[in-house]
Amino acid sequence: MTLWQAIILGLTQGLAEFLPVSSSGHLVLVRELFGIDGEYLLFDVMLHVGTLFAVFLAFFKDLIALFKPPFRTIGLIIIATVPAVVVGLLAGDYIESLFSSGKYLCFFFLFTALLMFLTEIIAKRTRETKPLGLKAAVFMGLMQGVGVFPGISRSGSTIFGGVAAKADRAEVTKFSFFMSIPVILGSAVLELFKADFAAVNWLNVFVGMAVSFVSGLFAIRLMMRVIAKANYKWFGVYLIVVSVLSFVFLFLGV
Repeated sequence: MTLWQAIILGLTQGLAEFLPVSSSGHLVLVRELFGIDGEYLLFDVMLHVGTLFAVFLAFFKDLIALFKPPFRTIGLIIIATVPAVVVGLLAGDYIESLFSSGKYLCFFFLFTALLMFLTEIIAKRTRETKPLGLKAAVFMGLMQGVGVFPGISRSGSTIFGGVAAKADRAEVTKFSFFMSIPVILGSAVLELFKADFAAVNWLNVFVGMAVSFVSGLFAIRLMMRVIAKANYKWFGVYLIVVSVLSFVFLFLGV
């Protein structure tokens, strides 16, 4: 992997992490299109850490407030994290194998597109929302378990879960961002323990992280504007186009 490829991957991660289009799927797709071979799970995880720093900066005050009594939101985050941990433990090797090939990305992208259309329909038809509570946290947690697969958007899945539970959309989106913290930190620690540090190009890693951090800040601001109008369908349209392209180039090998 060259430095400029690391920059493009960092930009891809930052823009796609908080938009409901699957950053992991896009990372696999970009690598396939560039012909980048090898094991890059650690690199991908560190790019996610870069976007995690964007969450810390964008929601610093909100995150500080989490550690004040009665710690309700932290409890909900713990509950919502359990399904993703269970899926990771039970299907970790299979999921990891999917990151090495983009063959089935088209189907996962299409599934996320369907979720976005359903999210907009539900959001438009919901006249009254309620504060985010246990029901929404459980729904969002279950959907986060689904969103661990490349091509299925974690943020898109969790937002769908929260909107389906008829919770306030702004709260749902912010909570979705917070839910990513334990999952990303856990993945980073696990991959660092397994990493061969001598074989890692740390310049590429740190440059990619920096780019994902900056572009992640932009994506957060954009997403907070999108949820105010519930315009999720355009992400669905985009994902259909990406699904068709990935089907033609990766699945059919054209």
